[in-house]
Amino acid sequence: MFVDTHAHLTDEQFKDDWQQVIKRARECNVDKIITSGFDYNSSVEAVNFSNKNENVFASIGVYPENIYEYNDDIENGLKELAKNKKVVAIGEIGLQYTDDMPPKEKQIEVFVKQLSLAYSLKKPIIIHCRDAYGDMIEILKKNKNLLTYGGTFHCYSGSYEIAKEILKLGFYISVGGVSTFKNAKNVQEMVAKIPLNRILLETDCPYLAPTPYRGKRNAPFYIPTIAENLAKIKNVSVEEIAEVTTENVRRLFGI
Repeated sequence: MFVDTHAHLTDEQFKDDWQQVIKRARECNVDKIITSGFDYNSSVEAVNFSNKNENVFASIGVYPENIYEYNDDIENGLKELAKNKKVVAIGEIGLQYTDDMPPKEKQIEVFVKQLSLAYSLKKPIIIHCRDAYGDMIEILKKNKNLLTYGGTFHCYSGSYEIAKEILKLGFYISVGGVSTFKNAKNVQEMVAKIPLNRILLETDCPYLAPTPYRGKRNAPFYIPTIAENLAKIKNVSVEEIAEVTTENVRRLFGI
């Protein structure tokens, strides 16, 4: 059995065939899926979607691009959503220092607020981090008291040196389609070095489909393709990948 720990099943690209997508995922031994919010409205959609599908769970939160919407009302709304038993994490939340994003100071402020929110709700966190690893590690170290319930770095593509710091903080690292790309040697080398019992599988669908489906719409039924590639990198069986990563999901998210 596999688990897709990060999907966006409420995306417009799935509006016409989401039922078939979930059915095909089950047929491919992907038994559970966590669909993620990235702002308040998408978080509501993720929870509602999970309520309609027994084996789909939700994560909720405000992604860096959308932080200007974050206020007390939104935070209270997230607290209400988190009362739903299908909500297993706060995320995706984090930092992204590309040119088109809000100022770093505002991103950090809202990120720390959501770390505190996750701690108060006793939920793990799902972190998005792009071009911001230095500040991210510093902030997490400074707020280590808020990390009791753990978390994962979603779609991680940083260095092994940074990965070691992430692991020291007790986090998992989520591996997706990028790990199958021919030009992602750094990711493959990093994955080869980190312990399997700290790895989760994800698609980030509909984005980042694995090779040989690169450029197509990604979906949870491609998790076995990612797992097969990971098995080659780690020199273990696909069955071991399935068993260990699923146990990792149980430990972190309780599902």
